[in-house]
Amino acid sequence: MISKRLKEARLRAKLTQERLGVLAGIEEATAYSRLSHYENGTHRPTFELVCEFARVLNVPECYFYTVDDDFAEEVLTLYKKYKDKI
Repeated sequence: MISKRLKEARLRAKLTQERLGVLAGIEEATAYSRLSHYENGTHRPTFELVCEFARVLNVPECYFYTVDDDFAEEVLTLYKKYKDKI
């Protein structure tokens, strides 16, 4: 997972680290700490947890794994167009 993508998506959604963690199913007592580690890249979340982050943040799972920044933004644009059609 590209750790900076998690932080970017969280800030775009205007959520705190703790709130995102709780919404994704992490216990409140450890949510802030765990999100901080994920965003700093010192720990990596499981794929299942990344899927929960994607659900809460309304982004596709692949956004967190796309290496190229420009392509990641294009993925978000395409995802939003797709979601608008459903």
